Amino acid sequence: MKALLALKAARELGWTAVLLNALYKLGVRSGYFRLQECPKKQPAQASTFRFLFEFPSRQALQTVLGEEGLKQLRSEAQEILQGQYRPFGNKPVALNLKPTSQRHWTACETANAFFPFSDIKLLWEPARFGWAFTLGRAFHASGEERYAQAFWRYFEGFQAANPPYFGENWLNGQEVAIRLMAFVWAGQAFANAQASTPERMAALTHAVTCHALRIVPTLLYARSQNNNHLLTEAAALYTAALALPGHPASTRWRNTGLKWLNWCFEHQIDSDGEYIQHSTNYHRLMLQVALWIVGMRGHALQAERQAPEKTEQKRADALHGFSILTRRSRENLNRAADWLLSLLDPFSGRVPNLGPNDGAYLFPLTSLPFEDFRPVAYTAARVFLGQALKPGTYDEMGLWFGLCSSQEGSTQSTKQGSLAPQARAEKPAALLPILRSFSGQSWAYLRTAQFRSRPGHADLLHLDLWWRGWNITLDPGTFHYNAPAPWDNLLTHARFHNTITIDDADLFTRAGRFLYLDWRTVRCTWQSTSAAQANLSASHDAYQKRFGITHERQVAAAPAEIWTVTDTLRFAARTSHRLRLHWLLPDWEWKIGRWHLATEATGFEMRLKSPSGWLTLQIRCNHPQQALIGLLRAGEMVWTNRIARDFIHPTGYGWFSPTYSLKKPALSLVVEVESEQTMQFQTQFLFPTADTPS
Repeated sequence: MKALLALKAARELGWTAVLLNALYKLGVRSGYFRLQECPKKQPAQASTFRFLFEFPSRQALQTVLGEEGLKQLRSEAQEILQGQYRPFGNKPVALNLKPTSQRHWTACETANAFFPFSDIKLLWEPARFGWAFTLGRAFHASGEERYAQAFWRYFEGFQAANPPYFGENWLNGQEVAIRLMAFVWAGQAFANAQASTPERMAALTHAVTCHALRIVPTLLYARSQNNNHLLTEAAALYTAALALPGHPASTRWRNTGLKWLNWCFEHQIDSDGEYIQHSTNYHRLMLQVALWIVGMRGHALQAERQAPEKTEQKRADALHGFSILTRRSRENLNRAADWLLSLLDPFSGRVPNLGPNDGAYLFPLTSLPFEDFRPVAYTAARVFLGQALKPGTYDEMGLWFGLCSSQEGSTQSTKQGSLAPQARAEKPAALLPILRSFSGQSWAYLRTAQFRSRPGHADLLHLDLWWRGWNITLDPGTFHYNAPAPWDNLLTHARFHNTITIDDADLFTRAGRFLYLDWRTVRCTWQSTSAAQANLSASHDAYQKRFGITHERQVAAAPAEIWTVTDTLRFAARTSHRLRLHWLLPDWEWKIGRWHLATEATGFEMRLKSPSGWLTLQIRCNHPQQALIGLLRAGEMVWTNRIARDFIHPTGYGWFSPTYSLKKPALSLVVEVESEQTMQFQTQFLFPTADTPS
C-alpha cells in the first residue's frame, strides 16, 4: 500500500520534486550540508549594511494611524516590553526565544527532535521576529528609546540561545528566511537609536550573513515543495544581496534569489490568479513578499550602475523594483491582486478562510487585526492594478514599503459597505465562482478549483456565504498541523466543509498530514442573471469511480435576500449509500423548527440570531422521513431528531479555526439520508431585509 501511494505521489507531484526531496534527505543524513556551512567569522563592519526602504516620516505615520491607532500600537508594543507577543494574531503569550535542543539542525532533522506531543510551529513563531515590526513601528512613531532597547535585548538573547546552525530555529530554511528579512528591516528601523551601537549593528550584519549562508545549501528542499518555502527563501537571498552588497557571496545570492523569485511568480500563480497553495492566507503571504521585493530601494543603485542612461520611467520602475520582474510575473501578480480583492468582504475586510491557514503574517505593518486583509489587498491593488482607493488606516503598510504617499493616508473612517475599491483598473483574467445579491448585502463563493498542484483541503463545492459582514457558512480552517491525533490537520477533510460526503469517504486520498492524492476535476457552468435570479452551477466526479455518483451543486440568489442551494446526487446504479450534507454555522443563539411531513413544505427549519437580526435556514430532501439530523457544537451533539442514535462521530464537528492554534465553538448542522437512487437536498437561507438588532 505504501509503495502504491509513493508511486502515485511521484506521478501527481512530479519526479523532479521527489528527486529533489531525496537529495535533501541524503544531504542531511550524509553530513554534506553541515560541511557546506561557512565556519564562524568575526562580524562584518556595520558600514556594509545598506538600508533598503524609504520609511515614512513620523508625521505621515501618525496621520495614518490616528489617535486610536497610536494607542493600540503603544499597547501592543508595551506587551512586548513586558515579555509577551501575539502569535498568529491570538492572545498574548510569553515571548520565548530559547530552543529545546542545542544539537546541530541536521541532527534535529534526523532525530525528528520536535516538541514531544506538540507543534514545532509554536517554537518557531516567536523566532520569526514578527513582533519586531511592532517595536520598530512604535519607535518610529514616538522616538522612544525603550522600544529599540527591547529589540536589541531580545536579539542578543536569541543570538546567545541559538548559535548559528544549532537548535530547532535553524532547522527550516523558510523560518531562517523570514527571520533574515525581519533583521534587515529592524536594522534600518532602529539604526538611529542610541541603543544601536556600532557593535550591535555589526552583530546584526553578521547574523544576516549567517542566515543567508544557511539558506543556499538546502534550497533544493524548497524547490521540491514548490510553494511558499521557495518564494520566501528566494526573497531572503535577494534581500541579503541588496543589504550586504560588499559580501563575497552577494552576487550569487542576488542571481539565485532573483531567478527563483520570478520562477515562483511565473509558475505558482494560475490563470485565475490563485496561488499554488489554494489558501487565502498563503495568497496574502505571497502578495506580501511581492510588495517587499517591489518596495526595496536597493534596486535603484544597481540599476543606475548598470544603465545610467535609462529613461525617467525606467528609473522609476527600477526604484520600485518593477525592473526585476519579468512580464509574466507582473501579469500574474496583477491577476493575484484581483483574485484577493474579489474575495474581500466589502463590510468587514475579511475573506473566506479558504485552505490551510498557518497564521503567517510576514510583515505586520498595520494596527488592523490579523483577519483584516485590506492592508495587503489594497496595497497590492495600488501597486499591481493601479487602482484609486479610499484612504484609511490600511494605508500604513503601503507607507512602510514606500508604495503609498503620505498624502494618501488619512484618519478618516470609512462606513460599512464602502470599503471596496472605487474602480477596477482591469477585469480579472477569469471569472471567479462568486455571486452577489441584488441588494449588495450578501455574497457567496463556491469552491470550484481546478487543482494543478496538491490541494491543502478537500473542499470541492464548499460554499462560503456572507451577509452584512458576517460569515454565515464557515470554512473550518486549520487549528494545528502537528498536534497529537486527532488534531493533526484534522479539519482538512471534506466532511467538515460545507458540502456533501458519501459513506463518510473523503473527496481525495489522504496520503499524509499535508498530502492529498487523486485530485478530481470540477465543471463549473455560469448561468444568466435575470431580474428575478442570479445563479451558477458546478459538479465534480470525486465519487464517480468509487460509488458511481456525481455531485452537482446549484447556487441561486433572489432579490429578497433569499439564497437557495440545491445539491443533486446522480446515481449510475441502484446501490445504497449514506449521503451527508453539512453546514458549519456561527456560534449564535439557535431555534429548531419541526420536521414537517404532512404539507408541501416538507422539511427542516432552523433559526439563528445574528447581530443583525434573525435569519432562517430551511432544508428539504427527497426522503425526509428517513433523514437523520444532528446539531453539534464544539464536538458535542446538542440536538438530534433521533435521540437514541449516534449516527456520526462528533470529533471535529462544531469547531471553527480563524487562525493557527485557535479553535472556537461553531454549529455543525448535519443531515444524513440513506438512498439507492438519485437524491436531492435543497437548502434555503432567508435573511431579513430590514435591521432587527437584538
